[in-house]
Amino acid sequence: MNEDRAAIQTFGLTKSFGALVAVDGIDLTVPEGEVFALLGPNGAGKTTLISMLCTLVKPTSGSALVAGHDIVSAGLEVRRHIGIVFQEPSVDDLLTGRENLSLHSMLYGVPRREIPGRIERMLAAVGLTDRADDLVRTYSGGMRRRLEIARGLIHEPRILFLDEPTLGLDPASRRAVWSHIRDLKKRVGATIMLTTHYMEEADDLADRVAIIDRGRIRELGTADELKRKVGGDIVVLKADVGPEAFAGLDFVKEALRQDDTLRLTVPDAHLHLKAILDRCPSIAEVQVRRVTLDDVFLKFTGHQIRDEEGRDTIFERIAGSLNAR
Repeated sequence: MNEDRAAIQTFGLTKSFGALVAVDGIDLTVPEGEVFALLGPNGAGKTTLISMLCTLVKPTSGSALVAGHDIVSAGLEVRRHIGIVFQEPSVDDLLTGRENLSLHSMLYGVPRREIPGRIERMLAAVGLTDRADDLVRTYSGGMRRRLEIARGLIHEPRILFLDEPTLGLDPASRRAVWSHIRDLKKRVGATIMLTTHYMEEADDLADRVAIIDRGRIRELGTADELKRKVGGDIVVLKADVGPEAFAGLDFVKEALRQDDTLRLTVPDAHLHLKAILDRCPSIAEVQVRRVTLDDVFLKFTGHQIRDEEGRDTIFERIAGSLNAR
């Protein structure tokens, strides 16, 4: 990772659709070679932000540089330096894996003499060499995702955008894609920006994580840095008490009611668990665990990502906002 050179920079980047502000004044710097995750629920502004950086959507205000080029005035140069894997499947089911990569290479102007070698290298990188000549319609969801990542890298971009790269995949396929993303970072050295609402995906893959919610970046840092900001351990109680029961305990940093459970943030929970339980006359369940990115998201946004899973996507919200005008 080259911290002295920025692959992506944004300056007050904003996108509005009518009265709806989808991205709200984001300032961001992503150095070359970094895997950077935008972590947030549906409707947080993740896809809109990436769409602007990929020159697919023009900003309402602010500016951004991608690979050193302005996303508005030098859009063609930006597109020459980036690869994109969209949320929705975009490979051609009627072609083989090899044919998809060949077509994409030609569209991006890869010299013809280099295309066969690049295809073989990318097929090997994503573990699809033995299925290269099969029609894509016979691929599993995980295999299609890996082919899309290979396609996004075939023209050797400096920056790769992955929009929800494992959305809809089963856990085994998801982890296989993670493995290939980690391997590609080592082999290719590209800067990777990914969006996700999977906590473990951001934790596992990213050098840094930005917590994004309602169009704004709420917090940014490595996963460990963000977890340290929450601090301590998490004690989850199913008990007939409220947060006020622990008001006199100095070691309880935070007490929050969540549905039918009480969530306490406590340093070194094993030292204080007895004192906590002594405040609970009736306990149905006790859980002690380490801080996760889910706890980080809750601390800085006031809600959990899973609470937002049923919300409309940003584009559905845009449509609703415009229809109401």
